Amino acid sequence: MVEYQQEYVQVDGARLGVQVYPEPDGMADAPMVLIAPAMGVRARYYRPFAAALRDAGLAVAVADLRGTGESTPRPSRACRYGYAELAADIGATRAALKPRLDGRRTLLLGHSLGGQAAVLHLALHEAHEVDGLALIAVGIPYWRDFAGPRRYGVLPYTQGIAATARMLGVWPGWGFGGRQARGVIRDWAHTARTGRFPHIGGVDAESAMGRVHTPVLAISVDGDQYTPHPTLDRLCAKLDAAPVERERFHVPGTALDHFTWVHAARPLAARVAGFASGLPSR
Repeated sequence: MVEYQQEYVQVDGARLGVQVYPEPDGMADAPMVLIAPAMGVRARYYRPFAAALRDAGLAVAVADLRGTGESTPRPSRACRYGYAELAADIGATRAALKPRLDGRRTLLLGHSLGGQAAVLHLALHEAHEVDGLALIAVGIPYWRDFAGPRRYGVLPYTQGIAATARMLGVWPGWGFGGRQARGVIRDWAHTARTGRFPHIGGVDAESAMGRVHTPVLAISVDGDQYTPHPTLDRLCAKLDAAPVERERFHVPGTALDHFTWVHAARPLAARVAGFASGLPSR
């Protein structure tokens, strides 16, 4: 497994951990992918995927979400951050990586909550220097988009988590998502209840999504228990000004889910590399 260099970015009293992988062999100006992880998932979990992306000819960095892994602050009753801060953190990480990004294509790649943060970053901060966005196992977890009897369990489950976080001042991570700030849980539960992003920092995030023009590769995973195919369809529908390549991923004979796709990611890495190579020059 290729080793990475652990770096840190300071932003608004928080410290963001960023794992930067070596450049692909013989490709000093390869397109660079910045990965934003799922809720409660450490950056190091993506090492197999990062290695596959590097083998496919891409430079890779993976940033722990605020409060997870090497990033601080640890979620507590004193934490007030939510989706606004997660989206801004992607901008701070990109700014710290700017010396490495200049002159090469740049992609954001989000998984689950990281994908929501990446989309919101583009919508709220008009990040014109981002050339492409890849979404893998991402979606708006709106309860009506789940199939069968599970649909009727999603709403009380998500809102129960939000109520617990509101009562305790923090989500302790009991069986879902790891320890999280109540603001993150509040905003996530809003999407599950309404199918829409909340207003963020006084901005109508739903309207802002319609102004994103960045090319998008959107891939849902067969067997994904948290963001099944219709949840990503709902998210893509909000990006009505962006060119979207919408695909489904499965490996014949292999059962995948919201997390285990990372360990079967060589076909996905090749697809992301192909997407990157086809992006127009800035």
